[in-house]
Amino acid sequence: MSWYKPHGSLANANGPMSITPEQAGWNYSGLHVIDRDCSIDLGDSEAVVLPLSARDVMVTIDGTAYPLKGRDGVFAAVSDWLYVTRGKTIEFSNVHGEVAILTAKARADHPMCYTAAEDVAVELRGGGRASRQVTNIATPDSFTAADRINVCEVITPGGNWSSWPPHRHDGIGDCPTTNEEIYYFRIGKEASPHGDPEGTGLFRVYTVDGRVDETLTIRDGDTYLVPEGYHGPTAAAPDYPMYFLNVLAGPAEDRTMAFCDDPNHHWIRGTWTDIDPRLPMTSAKGRVQ
Repeated sequence: MSWYKPHGSLANANGPMSITPEQAGWNYSGLHVIDRDCSIDLGDSEAVVLPLSARDVMVTIDGTAYPLKGRDGVFAAVSDWLYVTRGKTIEFSNVHGEVAILTAKARADHPMCYTAAEDVAVELRGGGRASRQVTNIATPDSFTAADRINVCEVITPGGNWSSWPPHRHDGIGDCPTTNEEIYYFRIGKEASPHGDPEGTGLFRVYTVDGRVDETLTIRDGDTYLVPEGYHGPTAAAPDYPMYFLNVLAGPAEDRTMAFCDDPNHHWIRGTWTDIDPRLPMTSAKGRVQ
């Protein structure tokens, strides 16, 4: 089974991509991206509902409406979002654009929670040409009222690298953390609010045992599953900013986004002294640069 899922290969009746843990061949993480009115049954999964390129989406759960303001695209602004506990059926209406439903198999119930865009933490990470923007949607530090799910967005300016140094969280050997991770990519162009089909980038994944070592051309709308191995860099081509949406989940008792650097490249973290002046690229108020 290939871990790389090109744009269109995961399309279904509700939108451009959908993959459950069972379809991925693992235990916890799932992702659906819809672009029309529909319903999603969560079963035993908790979820984060996050507009990607849709405005004024209506989410209804157990007869209660949760309006989401959304945004014009992932390069246009930071969005508000909704946490949904397991066992719910989510009804979507007034969907004109993309909405992500990120899921993780859960062991416990937590209260429904709406988070406004103004309350979403935006972090600048790395340095120099490894500078990127990390929007912490539902990470252990930014959102504590969840069971297993971890969600963040990363925007990499054109010409920069993210996922650098390469790192893993596969529980193999001396790496204690186990998280299954999904990457959903959008590649921008100039002032595009969302993705552009002309954009490309690069992504490398390699396993500890050398069984897998691939560097792929990433196009707008592609998905990559990471069940194991070092991943990085994700490289944005000059003048084509890269966005990716991550969902991570695993068996740990406490949610974590800990990772293990490739020891050959860990030293790089000590060299970062400055952040690319193009960052941040987005905020709750819109595009910054």
